[in-house]
Amino acid sequence: MNVVRLNVRGGAGDLIRQMVRLARPDHWVKNLIVLFPVVFALRMGDPTAWFWAVAATAAFCLASSVAYIINDLHDRQRDRLHPFKKDRPLASGKISPGAALAEALVLAAVSVAIAAAVNLPVLGVTLAYLLLMLVYTFVLKHKMLLDVITLALGFVLRAAAGGLAIRVELSPWLFIVTFTLCLFMGYCKRFNEIVTLPPDSAAGHRATLAGYRPDLLTHLITLSAAVAIVAFLLYATTPRTVAHVGTHYLVYTLPLVIYGVTRLAMLSMRGTYGDPTDVALRDRPFQLTLLLWVVMAVFILLFGKQLRDHLPLG
Repeated sequence: MNVVRLNVRGGAGDLIRQMVRLARPDHWVKNLIVLFPVVFALRMGDPTAWFWAVAATAAFCLASSVAYIINDLHDRQRDRLHPFKKDRPLASGKISPGAALAEALVLAAVSVAIAAAVNLPVLGVTLAYLLLMLVYTFVLKHKMLLDVITLALGFVLRAAAGGLAIRVELSPWLFIVTFTLCLFMGYCKRFNEIVTLPPDSAAGHRATLAGYRPDLLTHLITLSAAVAIVAFLLYATTPRTVAHVGTHYLVYTLPLVIYGVTRLAMLSMRGTYGDPTDVALRDRPFQLTLLLWVVMAVFILLFGKQLRDHLPLG
Protein backbone atom coordinates (compact mmCIF):
# COMPACT_ATOMS: atom_id res chain seq x y z
CA MET A 1 0.00 0.00 0.00
CA ASN A 2 2.86 2.34 0.83
CA VAL A 3 4.45 1.59 -2.53
CA VAL A 4 1.23 2.54 -4.30
CA ARG A 5 1.07 5.86 -2.48
CA LEU A 6 4.68 6.62 -3.38
CA ASN A 7 4.02 5.87 -7.03
CA VAL A 8 0.96 8.10 -7.08
CA ARG A 9 2.83 10.97 -5.46
CA GLY A 10 5.76 10.47 -7.80
CA GLY A 11 3.47 10.40 -10.82
CA ALA A 12 1.68 13.56 -9.74
CA GLY A 13 4.97 15.30 -9.00
CA ASP A 14 6.35 14.39 -12.41
CA LEU A 15 3.17 15.63 -14.09
CA ILE A 16 3.49 18.98 -12.30
CA ARG A 17 7.13 19.27 -13.33
CA GLN A 18 6.24 18.58 -16.95
CA MET A 19 3.40 21.12 -16.85
CA VAL A 20 5.79 23.73 -15.49
CA ARG A 21 8.27 22.90 -18.26
CA LEU A 22 5.48 23.15 -20.82
CA ALA A 23 4.71 26.70 -19.66
CA ARG A 24 8.39 27.64 -20.23
CA PRO A 25 8.83 29.97 -17.24
CA ASP A 26 12.48 30.48 -18.26
CA HIS A 27 11.13 32.40 -21.27
CA TRP A 28 9.19 34.79 -19.03
CA VAL A 29 12.29 36.98 -19.08
CA LYS A 30 11.02 38.21 -22.46
CA ASN A 31 8.10 39.84 -20.67
CA LEU A 32 10.37 42.20 -18.74
CA ILE A 33 9.80 44.50 -21.69
CA VAL A 34 6.39 45.24 -20.12
CA LEU A 35 8.27 47.10 -17.37
CA PHE A 36 10.25 49.32 -19.74
CA PRO A 37 7.65 52.12 -19.89
CA VAL A 38 8.01 52.63 -16.12
CA VAL A 39 11.70 53.33 -16.63
CA PHE A 40 11.50 55.42 -19.78
CA ALA A 41 8.48 57.39 -18.53
CA LEU A 42 10.63 58.37 -15.52
CA ARG A 43 8.18 56.74 -13.09
CA MET A 44 10.80 54.63 -11.33
CA GLY A 45 10.06 56.26 -7.98
CA ASP A 46 6.33 55.58 -8.23
CA PRO A 47 5.31 52.39 -6.33
CA THR A 48 1.84 52.47 -7.87
CA ALA A 49 3.29 52.46 -11.38
CA TRP A 50 5.47 49.46 -10.49
CA PHE A 51 2.52 47.60 -8.98
CA TRP A 52 0.35 47.87 -12.08
CA ALA A 53 3.25 47.28 -14.45
CA VAL A 54 4.24 44.12 -12.56
CA ALA A 55 0.61 42.97 -12.68
CA ALA A 56 0.57 43.51 -16.46
CA THR A 57 3.85 41.60 -16.69
CA ALA A 58 2.30 38.69 -14.80
CA ALA A 59 -0.65 38.69 -17.19
CA PHE A 60 1.70 38.52 -20.17
CA CYS A 61 3.86 35.83 -18.60
CA LEU A 62 0.81 33.60 -18.37
CA ALA A 63 -0.46 34.66 -21.80
CA SER A 64 2.92 33.83 -23.37
CA SER A 65 2.80 30.43 -21.67
CA VAL A 66 -0.60 29.84 -23.26
CA ALA A 67 0.91 30.69 -26.64
CA TYR A 68 3.81 28.27 -26.05
CA ILE A 69 1.47 25.46 -25.05
CA ILE A 70 -0.84 25.89 -28.03
CA ASN A 71 2.17 26.12 -30.32
CA ASP A 72 3.66 22.93 -28.84
CA LEU A 73 0.33 21.15 -29.21
CA HIS A 74 0.20 22.13 -32.85
CA ASP A 75 3.86 21.32 -33.55
CA ARG A 76 4.44 18.23 -31.42
CA GLN A 77 4.99 15.99 -34.47
CA ARG A 78 7.40 18.44 -36.11
CA ASP A 79 9.25 19.05 -32.83
CA ARG A 80 10.25 15.39 -32.76
CA LEU A 81 12.55 16.17 -35.71
CA HIS A 82 14.40 18.89 -33.77
CA PRO A 83 17.56 18.01 -31.79
CA PHE A 84 16.44 20.05 -28.76
CA LYS A 85 12.68 20.40 -29.07
CA LYS A 86 12.19 16.63 -29.24
CA ASP A 87 12.65 16.57 -25.45
CA ARG A 88 9.79 18.98 -24.78
CA PRO A 89 6.94 17.50 -22.71
CA LEU A 90 4.47 17.10 -25.58
CA ALA A 91 6.95 16.03 -28.25
CA SER A 92 8.44 13.40 -25.92
CA GLY A 93 5.02 12.14 -24.81
CA LYS A 94 5.63 13.01 -21.15
CA ILE A 95 2.36 14.94 -21.02
CA SER A 96 -0.86 14.25 -22.89
CA PRO A 97 -2.47 16.73 -25.31
CA GLY A 98 -5.59 16.82 -23.11
CA ALA A 99 -3.63 17.81 -20.02
CA ALA A 100 -1.74 20.44 -22.01
CA LEU A 101 -4.96 21.94 -23.37
CA ALA A 102 -6.48 22.05 -19.87
CA GLU A 103 -3.37 23.86 -18.61
CA ALA A 104 -3.59 26.39 -21.44
CA LEU A 105 -7.24 27.15 -20.68
CA VAL A 106 -6.54 27.67 -16.97
CA LEU A 107 -3.55 29.93 -17.63
CA ALA A 108 -5.52 31.92 -20.21
CA ALA A 109 -8.36 32.49 -17.74
CA VAL A 110 -5.96 33.67 -15.02
CA SER A 111 -4.07 35.89 -17.47
CA VAL A 112 -7.26 37.56 -18.67
CA ALA A 113 -8.47 38.03 -15.09
CA ILE A 114 -5.22 39.74 -14.07
CA ALA A 115 -5.26 41.95 -17.17
CA ALA A 116 -8.87 42.96 -16.48
CA ALA A 117 -7.90 43.88 -12.92
CA VAL A 118 -5.22 46.24 -14.25
CA ASN A 119 -7.53 48.13 -16.63
CA LEU A 120 -9.59 47.64 -19.77
CA PRO A 121 -6.89 48.79 -22.24
CA VAL A 122 -4.45 46.20 -20.84
CA LEU A 123 -7.20 43.58 -21.10
CA GLY A 124 -7.71 44.54 -24.74
CA VAL A 125 -4.00 44.29 -25.52
CA THR A 126 -3.74 40.92 -23.74
CA LEU A 127 -6.65 39.52 -25.72
CA ALA A 128 -5.14 40.94 -28.92
CA TYR A 129 -1.86 39.19 -28.08
CA LEU A 130 -3.58 35.86 -27.46
CA LEU A 131 -5.51 36.18 -30.73
CA LEU A 132 -2.37 37.16 -32.64
CA MET A 133 -0.52 34.14 -31.28
CA LEU A 134 -3.36 31.82 -32.25
CA VAL A 135 -3.32 33.17 -35.80
CA TYR A 136 0.46 32.84 -35.81
CA THR A 137 0.36 29.20 -34.70
CA PHE A 138 -2.22 28.06 -37.24
CA VAL A 139 -1.55 30.39 -40.19
CA LEU A 140 1.21 32.99 -40.07
CA LYS A 141 4.08 30.80 -38.86
CA HIS A 142 3.88 29.04 -42.21
CA LYS A 143 4.33 32.31 -44.15
CA MET A 144 7.83 33.56 -44.79
CA LEU A 145 8.58 37.04 -43.40
CA LEU A 146 5.13 37.28 -41.83
CA ASP A 147 6.17 34.71 -39.24
CA VAL A 148 8.97 36.89 -37.87
CA ILE A 149 7.00 40.12 -38.26
CA THR A 150 4.18 38.61 -36.19
CA LEU A 151 6.52 37.63 -33.37
CA ALA A 152 7.99 41.14 -33.35
CA LEU A 153 4.50 42.60 -33.11
CA GLY A 154 3.91 40.37 -30.10
CA PHE A 155 6.72 42.19 -28.31
CA VAL A 156 5.30 45.54 -29.32
CA LEU A 157 2.02 44.53 -27.65
CA ARG A 158 3.95 43.61 -24.51
CA ALA A 159 5.58 47.05 -24.37
CA ALA A 160 2.28 48.76 -25.12
CA ALA A 161 0.65 46.90 -22.23
CA GLY A 162 3.27 48.31 -19.88
CA GLY A 163 2.53 51.85 -21.00
CA LEU A 164 -1.22 51.36 -20.76
CA ALA A 165 -0.88 49.79 -17.31
CA ILE A 166 0.65 52.99 -15.90
CA ARG A 167 -1.50 55.24 -18.11
CA VAL A 168 1.25 57.07 -19.97
CA GLU A 169 1.17 58.21 -23.58
CA LEU A 170 2.48 55.55 -25.93
CA SER A 171 5.41 57.00 -27.83
CA PRO A 172 5.88 56.01 -31.49
CA TRP A 173 9.48 55.23 -30.54
CA LEU A 174 8.17 52.46 -28.30
CA PHE A 175 6.82 50.80 -31.43
CA ILE A 176 9.76 51.60 -33.72
CA VAL A 177 12.63 50.52 -31.47
CA THR A 178 10.85 47.46 -30.04
CA PHE A 179 9.63 46.26 -33.42
CA THR A 180 12.93 46.62 -35.28
CA LEU A 181 15.02 45.08 -32.49
CA CYS A 182 12.68 42.09 -32.12
CA LEU A 183 12.55 41.69 -35.90
CA PHE A 184 16.34 41.37 -35.84
CA MET A 185 16.17 38.75 -33.07
CA GLY A 186 13.54 36.80 -34.99
CA TYR A 187 15.74 36.54 -38.07
CA CYS A 188 18.66 35.51 -35.86
CA LYS A 189 16.53 32.69 -34.48
CA ARG A 190 15.64 31.49 -37.99
CA PHE A 191 19.32 31.44 -38.97
CA ASN A 192 20.11 29.51 -35.80
CA GLU A 193 17.50 26.91 -36.71
CA ILE A 194 19.04 26.44 -40.14
CA VAL A 195 22.56 25.85 -38.81
CA THR A 196 21.51 23.54 -35.96
CA LEU A 197 19.04 21.34 -37.85
CA PRO A 198 20.10 18.63 -40.32
CA PRO A 199 19.44 19.89 -43.90
CA ASP A 200 17.00 17.07 -44.63
CA SER A 201 14.83 17.78 -41.56
CA ALA A 202 14.81 21.59 -41.35
CA ALA A 203 11.79 22.04 -43.62
CA GLY A 204 10.02 19.19 -41.84
CA HIS A 205 10.39 21.02 -38.54
CA ARG A 206 9.37 24.46 -39.85
CA ALA A 207 7.97 24.90 -43.36
CA THR A 208 9.40 28.39 -43.85
CA LEU A 209 12.95 27.11 -43.36
CA ALA A 210 12.75 25.70 -46.89
CA GLY A 211 12.66 29.29 -48.15
CA TYR A 212 14.89 30.97 -45.58
CA ARG A 213 18.29 30.42 -47.14
CA PRO A 214 21.46 31.51 -45.28
CA ASP A 215 22.25 34.27 -47.77
CA LEU A 216 18.74 35.70 -47.49
CA LEU A 217 18.78 35.56 -43.69
CA THR A 218 22.22 37.18 -43.61
CA HIS A 219 20.76 40.07 -45.58
CA LEU A 220 17.66 40.28 -43.38
CA ILE A 221 19.73 40.17 -40.18
CA THR A 222 22.03 42.91 -41.47
CA LEU A 223 19.12 45.07 -42.59
CA SER A 224 17.05 44.70 -39.42
CA ALA A 225 20.11 45.21 -37.16
CA ALA A 226 21.01 48.42 -39.00
CA VAL A 227 17.46 49.74 -38.81
CA ALA A 228 17.24 48.90 -35.08
CA ILE A 229 20.51 50.70 -34.33
CA VAL A 230 19.51 53.75 -36.35
CA ALA A 231 16.09 53.74 -34.64
CA PHE A 232 17.81 53.79 -31.25
CA LEU A 233 20.04 56.68 -32.36
CA LEU A 234 17.04 58.66 -33.60
CA TYR A 235 15.16 58.00 -30.36
CA ALA A 236 18.12 59.06 -28.22
CA THR A 237 18.67 62.33 -30.12
CA THR A 238 15.14 63.40 -31.03
CA PRO A 239 14.11 66.73 -29.44
CA ARG A 240 11.23 65.06 -27.61
CA THR A 241 13.55 62.57 -25.89
CA VAL A 242 16.17 65.21 -25.09
CA ALA A 243 13.50 67.44 -23.53
CA HIS A 244 12.05 64.50 -21.58
CA VAL A 245 15.36 63.17 -20.25
CA GLY A 246 17.10 66.52 -20.04
CA THR A 247 20.08 65.40 -22.11
CA HIS A 248 21.08 63.57 -25.26
CA TYR A 249 23.57 61.40 -23.36
CA LEU A 250 21.64 58.19 -24.05
CA VAL A 251 23.37 58.24 -27.41
CA TYR A 252 26.68 57.49 -25.67
CA THR A 253 25.44 54.00 -24.80
CA LEU A 254 25.65 53.23 -28.53
CA PRO A 255 28.86 51.10 -28.30
CA LEU A 256 27.09 48.74 -25.89
CA VAL A 257 24.06 48.57 -28.18
CA ILE A 258 26.20 47.73 -31.18
CA TYR A 259 28.22 45.11 -29.29
CA GLY A 260 25.06 43.45 -27.93
CA VAL A 261 23.39 43.36 -31.35
CA THR A 262 26.45 42.06 -33.18
CA ARG A 263 27.25 39.45 -30.54
CA LEU A 264 23.70 38.11 -30.69
CA ALA A 265 23.98 37.90 -34.48
CA MET A 266 27.37 36.17 -34.28
CA LEU A 267 26.25 33.54 -31.74
CA SER A 268 22.98 32.89 -33.59
CA MET A 269 24.69 32.44 -36.95
CA ARG A 270 27.18 30.04 -35.36
CA GLY A 271 24.38 28.03 -33.77
CA THR A 272 26.00 28.43 -30.33
CA TYR A 273 22.65 28.72 -28.53
CA GLY A 274 19.23 27.39 -29.43
CA ASP A 275 17.33 30.65 -28.96
CA PRO A 276 18.02 34.38 -28.36
CA THR A 277 16.61 33.84 -24.87
CA ASP A 278 19.40 31.32 -24.23
CA VAL A 279 21.93 34.01 -25.12
CA ALA A 280 20.43 36.36 -22.50
CA LEU A 281 20.32 33.61 -19.87
CA ARG A 282 23.66 31.90 -20.50
CA ASP A 283 26.16 34.05 -22.40
CA ARG A 284 28.27 36.00 -19.89
CA PRO A 285 29.62 38.69 -22.28
CA PHE A 286 26.09 39.42 -23.52
CA GLN A 287 24.75 39.52 -19.96
CA LEU A 288 27.49 41.92 -18.88
CA THR A 289 26.81 44.16 -21.88
CA LEU A 290 23.09 44.19 -21.13
CA LEU A 291 23.72 44.95 -17.45
CA LEU A 292 26.08 47.82 -18.25
CA TRP A 293 23.61 49.29 -20.72
CA VAL A 294 20.76 49.10 -18.19
CA VAL A 295 22.89 50.73 -15.48
CA MET A 296 24.03 53.51 -17.80
CA ALA A 297 20.55 54.12 -19.21
CA VAL A 298 18.91 54.24 -15.78
CA PHE A 299 21.62 56.57 -14.46
CA ILE A 300 21.17 58.92 -17.44
CA LEU A 301 17.39 58.85 -17.11
CA LEU A 302 17.56 59.64 -13.39
CA PHE A 303 20.39 62.16 -13.39
CA GLY A 304 20.54 63.34 -16.99
CA LYS A 305 20.09 67.04 -16.28
CA GLN A 306 22.67 67.10 -13.47
CA LEU A 307 25.06 65.07 -15.61
CA ARG A 308 24.68 67.54 -18.47
CA ASP A 309 25.49 70.48 -16.18
CA HIS A 310 28.66 68.86 -14.80
CA LEU A 311 29.81 66.95 -17.89
CA PRO A 312 29.10 69.01 -21.04
CA LEU A 313 29.79 66.65 -23.91
CA GLY A 314 28.18 68.75 -26.59
